[in-house]
Amino acid sequence: MSMTQTVTDNPARSRYEMDVDGETVFADYRRDGERLIVTHVEAPVALRGTGAAGRFMAGLMEQVRAEGLKVVPLCGYAAGWIRAHEQHHDLLAAR
Repeated sequence: MSMTQTVTDNPARSRYEMDVDGETVFADYRRDGERLIVTHVEAPVALRGTGAAGRFMAGLMEQVRAEGLKVVPLCGYAAGWIRAHEQHHDLLAAR
């Protein structure tokens, strides 16, 4: 069991992923120039309520920042998470 949980891009599946004890939290996306459009975030049932999805979102925002992208959260969970974390508001794409 690894304590380091890294969010990685899986371009072949158009999603970012984070492995947690053999389970995968992921966000489906599509790219539009410098915009990352997040269409769906999902945590396996086994991880719900563990904070895994929130840790995943924090890692995803680090990736977005590192890549110089802006995010368009179409997924309700992603939009709500970003809204609740002001330190990431600068990563929101202008509509």
